[in-house]
Amino acid sequence: MKTIKQMEKIACVIRQDIIKMLEKAGSGHSAGSLGMADVFTALYFSGVVKHNPKKPNWSERDRIVLSNAHICPVQYAVLARAGYFPLKKLSTLRKLGSSLQGHPHKDSLAGIEASGGPIGHNTSVAVGMAYSFKMDGKRNQVYCLVGDGGQDEGQVWEANMFAAKHKLDNLTFIMDRNNIQIDGYTEDVMPLEPLRAKYEAFNWHVIDVNGHSIKAIVDAIEQAKAIYEKPVMILAHTIPGKGVNFMEWEYSWHGRTPKEQEARDALRQLRTLGGKIKSEDE
Repeated sequence: MKTIKQMEKIACVIRQDIIKMLEKAGSGHSAGSLGMADVFTALYFSGVVKHNPKKPNWSERDRIVLSNAHICPVQYAVLARAGYFPLKKLSTLRKLGSSLQGHPHKDSLAGIEASGGPIGHNTSVAVGMAYSFKMDGKRNQVYCLVGDGGQDEGQVWEANMFAAKHKLDNLTFIMDRNNIQIDGYTEDVMPLEPLRAKYEAFNWHVIDVNGHSIKAIVDAIEQAKAIYEKPVMILAHTIPGKGVNFMEWEYSWHGRTPKEQEARDALRQLRTLGGKIKSEDE
């Protein structure tokens, strides 16, 4: 379990990992990966979620499922920093034969609970996991990371209805509410607001949170555990491309990677913000 200050530093280093990975890969998704670094750090380093890097298949672990699977660079970096696999493996992102594919594959890498790809698919997977735990009388929690652009998918709302019907209070969704998707700003492509009211109408408990305040994120996750007979949606309001000034709020960085000089500039900014700890090359 890390302190808030320690986690803030880890999140900044994870952003550096993401930049290095994406620049070397030459393809991938920058904005959402950088934007969700604080949320993922809170999940894996605060102690609020049960997991064990030394025993990744521990039956009592909580499940962390990534639905907006294209932001997997942030999950890979966090898993490596948490000790699930060596840091040097991060440099193999999207390489032929690597276990760090452009979308996660469950059987290729420790810590990945569900293969990802089609937007919205893993919302149903997470709901199924939570329902099975309820049926078996188990206390495992399920956390599903979702994107706001993914709310355009009908499957998401079918899963939402099922979760509410079965009162899955062991299920927490955390949405990356960064207001962008690959084709533009969400409110231009397919308006989502009033998003909170929509989830409440589906009988979910909703918590709004600053997605860059690790303390607020941890507090929201703890609050979610106390909600009875309702699934929980945490709307994490984030800045796409967080920490890199030429990426922030620019939807064009949804699916772009930095070139060599851009990566240097980004790393310089992030090191100024958060210092440096052991790199994947050390």
